Amino acid sequence: MSRDVFVAGVGMIPFTKPGANEPYPQMAARATRAALADAGIGYERIQQAYVGYVYGDSTAGQRAVYEVGMTGIPVVNVNNNCSTGSTALFLARQAVASGAADCVLALGFEHMSPGALGSVFKDRPSPFERFDVATDELVGNAQIPLALRYFGGAGLAHMQQYGTPLSTFAQIRAKASRHAANNPLALFRNVVTEEEVMNSPVMWPGVMTRLMACPPTCGSAAAIICSEAFAKSHGLDRRVRIRAQAMTTDRPVTFEARDMREVVGFSMARDAAQQVYEAAGIAPQDLDVVELHDCFAQNELVSYEALGLCPVGGAEKFVNDGDNTYGGKVVTNPSGGLLSKGHPLGATGLAQCTELVQQLRGAADKRQVEGARLALQHNLGLGGACVVTLYERV
Repeated sequence: MSRDVFVAGVGMIPFTKPGANEPYPQMAARATRAALADAGIGYERIQQAYVGYVYGDSTAGQRAVYEVGMTGIPVVNVNNNCSTGSTALFLARQAVASGAADCVLALGFEHMSPGALGSVFKDRPSPFERFDVATDELVGNAQIPLALRYFGGAGLAHMQQYGTPLSTFAQIRAKASRHAANNPLALFRNVVTEEEVMNSPVMWPGVMTRLMACPPTCGSAAAIICSEAFAKSHGLDRRVRIRAQAMTTDRPVTFEARDMREVVGFSMARDAAQQVYEAAGIAPQDLDVVELHDCFAQNELVSYEALGLCPVGGAEKFVNDGDNTYGGKVVTNPSGGLLSKGHPLGATGLAQCTELVQQLRGAADKRQVEGARLALQHNLGLGGACVVTLYERV
């Protein structure tokens, strides 16, 4: 029988541009210490650790946690592209829910390089081989970096089917900046207008400007996951429970649909969200706050529909009506999201977790969503994996 799982502590450090960061062991240690301090326990209480990063050598997870303590516990290194941090969280929750452990660390970090993402190993098949072929066939433009073509192509498919104007994506980016202005841990805290987003350098004519893409980022975030019995016996915070969680990977529709929205994980996200809603017995309309994977403004818009926050085809109206921000239906990415907070791949999922836990505790300061009780997290990695987590204020 599955046990209730609580998030007893969270911590993250301010995200920075590549080159302005500390080395990854120091970043990870700071985030871990912050989560331990938030929980009010020492590292000696941690029974297992799941440590996520994308760009790093094997056992970098051990190198990171050894800065905090060397207690002989199992340390599992996790690499699941942009969903790495939430995959570490998924494994930590499973360990506690199953009874295999009572108190577990989920940690994520990334020490990134400037510029577009690329493959490290050039002498073997790429995990993105089929994604790249589909993208070449569906959108062409081989001169544009692939990440832009993946998600720009998904936005373009929405524009072509529903007549969505480019300005809708600019509105999403402008909203992200307004939210991030109140987040001291965000990389970009300057507010930009819709017009400024539209007038930023063109990355793909008619499809994307530079400000619609998230920046390469360095940083770290962590969470302490524990059972109810452990929390009670150690006097830990039990205000935030993981009520439901699901992780999905690709199905044949990813390539067979011949639709860039599917290539970037629309059905993965929809299926994970539906599993979570069914397990929790709720509907998307019950959510108060969402942190979703806005690596590009285009993906935020597509994700509104995949997660059921609005009807399929209804994302433009959802944005125009202000239903994605304060005073609307569901506050989306109060942290500023990946677009403004930054996207250090291995840390992103745990940074989302940190934001939502703070929201449910009522501790998000100027970002606070009033009366937040149910919070949804969506973290997507191409290749592919999607993790959707529902948190509940108890």
